[in-house]
Amino acid sequence: MKLTVTTLRLEADGVLGVELRDRSGAPLPPFEPGAHVDVSLPNGVTRQYSIASSATDATRYWLGIGRAAASRGGSSYAHANLRLGDILEVSHPRSFFGLHDVASGHLFIAGGIGITPILGMIHRCVERGHAWRLLYCVRSRRNAAYLEQLDTFRNHVVIHADDEHSGRADIEGALQSLPEGWHVYTCGPAAMMEAVCDSARLAGIGASSVHLERFGADPTGTAVRPRQPFSVRLLRHGGFFAIPEDRSILDVLEANGVALPSSCREGLCGSCEIPLVSGQADHRDYVLSEEKRCANQSILICVSRARCGELVLDI
Repeated sequence: MKLTVTTLRLEADGVLGVELRDRSGAPLPPFEPGAHVDVSLPNGVTRQYSIASSATDATRYWLGIGRAAASRGGSSYAHANLRLGDILEVSHPRSFFGLHDVASGHLFIAGGIGITPILGMIHRCVERGHAWRLLYCVRSRRNAAYLEQLDTFRNHVVIHADDEHSGRADIEGALQSLPEGWHVYTCGPAAMMEAVCDSARLAGIGASSVHLERFGADPTGTAVRPRQPFSVRLLRHGGFFAIPEDRSILDVLEANGVALPSSCREGLCGSCEIPLVSGQADHRDYVLSEEKRCANQSILICVSRARCGELVLDI
């Protein structure tokens, strides 16, 4: 889609709010709370940004873009160069981080810019009368986006600002007191999300009730496991390619003229998911559910590999 930048607003120190609308005023494709879009910026880079606005509002997507200290040209460009009236290429929304309606309540634990997808989930909870709580962890309140909106729900929200407290946020306490049947949703720095997962295990909360959204690959995660060479056969294309241990399937296919959708190249966005015809995938992404992994019917070719000698892809 080609969408227009209709509002720019400083949500907090280092957080830019960007409103996108259709140029003709047409409604935008629907999305589920927690969804993100791929945004192609004028400097040639494509990045994924979560939608913070309510899913009931079909007129706009409201994005929150945190300025990354080690930006690779996405957030730094957006903060310095985006202007009202700019036209941006935007994908249809995708979601790997949604609310689970079977839950009796929802505990959100957000760190910094991780509040962006969670805000959309909070809108859904308010609109449908779901029980919810938020623990919002920030370095300082000046870095905390959307405080005006959250102030309306102050009885549901605990804000932990590092410069106001001597210790860490009480993640363990929040999980130990979780009512039965509630689900947990966390997005933010990797260390915070690992603390949430560890505390959830100690509290006896099952892994299926804990949901994560990552903004970056975990340097200690599955993507850095030892790599073995294997082969890939393309069912419709007819090509057969060797995948060495130091290159991804996506890299090799691109080098051989097979152009496929891709964006993050870290197993985070899902844009390079390809149907798998045969062979056993070694899933190293962060988006496929356990059900999809066990079904072994698709693979994210930017990071995932093979547990066997050959994969056949429906390309």
